[in-house]
Amino acid sequence: MAKRQIHLGAVTTPTGGPGQHTLWHDPEIPGDASVSIDWYIKAAKQAEAARFDLVFIVDSQFITPHSPPHYLNRLEPLTLLSALATHTSNIGLVGTATTSFNSPFNLVRRLASLDLISNGRAGWNVVTTGDAGTAANYGLDEMYDYETRYGRAQEFVELARALWDSYEDDAFPRDRATGQFLDRAKQHVLNWEGEFFKVRGPLNIESSRQGAPVIFQAGDSDQGRNLGASVGEGIFTHAPDIPSGQAFYTDLKARAARFGRAQDELVVMPGISVVVADTDEEARELEAHYRDADHTFAAALGEFGRPFGWHDFSQYDLDAPFPAEALVHGERSFYTQAQAVTQRAVDNGWTLRQAVEATRSARKGEFVGSPSTVADKLIEWWEARACDGFNIHIGHPANFSRFTSEVIPILQERGAYRREYESDTLRGNLGLPVRPNRHTVRRDQEGIA
Repeated sequence: MAKRQIHLGAVTTPTGGPGQHTLWHDPEIPGDASVSIDWYIKAAKQAEAARFDLVFIVDSQFITPHSPPHYLNRLEPLTLLSALATHTSNIGLVGTATTSFNSPFNLVRRLASLDLISNGRAGWNVVTTGDAGTAANYGLDEMYDYETRYGRAQEFVELARALWDSYEDDAFPRDRATGQFLDRAKQHVLNWEGEFFKVRGPLNIESSRQGAPVIFQAGDSDQGRNLGASVGEGIFTHAPDIPSGQAFYTDLKARAARFGRAQDELVVMPGISVVVADTDEEARELEAHYRDADHTFAAALGEFGRPFGWHDFSQYDLDAPFPAEALVHGERSFYTQAQAVTQRAVDNGWTLRQAVEATRSARKGEFVGSPSTVADKLIEWWEARACDGFNIHIGHPANFSRFTSEVIPILQERGAYRREYESDTLRGNLGLPVRPNRHTVRRDQEGIA
């Protein structure tokens, strides 16, 4: 068994995602960075030079005037990642795509294309879409309810894997001497008829060397955790501290076991922000500066309604008690997040202003300090089984450069992080098994040539 090591992903929201509306004021960030392929190529190459496992492209398909700059104007993930594939050779390429507003055959084919273009480095972050307004962009009057969203997601992934098995690995002899291009016995029609989808198949593209794209998932509700535990291979999450991370980690691995899966078939990677400076004190000062500079109260109030289906909170008295009744607007959006925000405000007796301010003045970050302090904390979380690795938000370029040039070498010296890639596929570097083609397995079991 390969030695356990920290896995790292680089999360890109160049001009600023949620909580970073004014990140683009940084002079090192071009105003058009979120639609600049040159910016992404530079970031991907930097992460690859630091031996990151993957670069992760987030996505959503509904915006309001209050959406953060990166959300207002950004490249479509799979198109972007296909371009990055031609400028990198080892780093994984993971993009978000919704199961609520995509046709299975079309999306599965695009993901398979990225996997071939990248020579086996594609990953799919499966989302059910929480932005309620997205429904109107796809001809629907209202968002799917929770059960429907997660039911579709479960079936979508199972259908995707079945389509990716349309061709067995040796289905294309391409033998000029015999004139045989395809071994027709190794092409498989699907004829899928499920609760949500009906697809004939087969998919008109072969699999890559890693068998199929790696499935990532990031839900935190009970339905989301079950989806991740049953089909996820990479798990994106958030945790404020080690006990919270351990609780999530233990729960997900236990759920996976109940689905008949081994614990090492899931790689848990919480998203984190890192601040590096010469000393711990200077890093805390820089953290406070970033917090004030990257997000204003007006921006925080504008985006506060996102988990509540973009409910407009500006209509309320800022200094009156938090309007807990607004939770109803989150029922078909990011309900778990909206519920947590509401519960926290009610428990603390906050006004709306205090609840909004809490999103700006979050607790001090865990991964803030000198290079050795940050490395110590990363290793502490990892050794405590609060995670298998981390998704690092790139944020300010100068700060990310300090992480890659000063923290990474310490992790390597302490034997917690690779010096060279183990593989040139995403599965290989994450230590995940290649899923065998189901038809080949059946053929071998039945002794069919």
